[in-house]
Amino acid sequence: MNYLYLDTVTSTNDYAKRNIDLISDKTVVYTSNQTKGRGRFNRLWVDLGQENLFISIVLKPSLNFNNSYSCLTQYTGLKLAQTFVEYGVTPNIKWPNDILINGKKISGILAETVYKDRVLKGIIVGVGINLNANEEDFAKIDKAVTSLNIETNSEIDKNTFLKSFINIFSEDYDAFLQKGFLFIKDDYEKYINFIGKEISITNINDKFTGTAEKITDDGAIVISGKKFYTGDIL
Repeated sequence: MNYLYLDTVTSTNDYAKRNIDLISDKTVVYTSNQTKGRGRFNRLWVDLGQENLFISIVLKPSLNFNNSYSCLTQYTGLKLAQTFVEYGVTPNIKWPNDILINGKKISGILAETVYKDRVLKGIIVGVGINLNANEEDFAKIDKAVTSLNIETNSEIDKNTFLKSFINIFSEDYDAFLQKGFLFIKDDYEKYINFIGKEISITNINDKFTGTAEKITDDGAIVISGKKFYTGDIL
């Protein structure tokens, strides 16, 4: 992986999209100061200070879209969970794009595909990670959130965490592209805890409630017999 550090940026994903032709495959664009970070459906990602990480991994696996690419969010979630385990905590994956610790969000993922003239220019996997924060920082956020320093009772070196995560991400990346979600399914399922429970899922304006039955071989979730590829679990 190559690394590109930015002192300040509105959004690492937006920067990567604007400069996609200039950024090489397997480049990690990262910053500690992101002024207009966003999550899925253009939700605001709140900046908790410069000891946290905002990352965009620029990937250019081919000029055409492969089905395995649609599960890069799940792949990244698994690799983040495995990184958190190295710090002695127990993460859970909230399908498809959040990591929770003790029921509180610590990381979110936003994958975006860039096309120009029907040619796949790249896939940008954005990751926001709460590494160091104070309890009072969370007052500005209307959801249950946490940070790694709070969960471990120790300050986290953001550069050490970044390198560990990228190393873990890189280990199986090429094999995942070839084999798809089924290659990581068993490991992925170790980090989910909602199977068999009643959950609700929203997708833009629609909401569906039922029992979470399984994760399919292509990374979707089945709720009371209905299959979802996108959505937010409530």
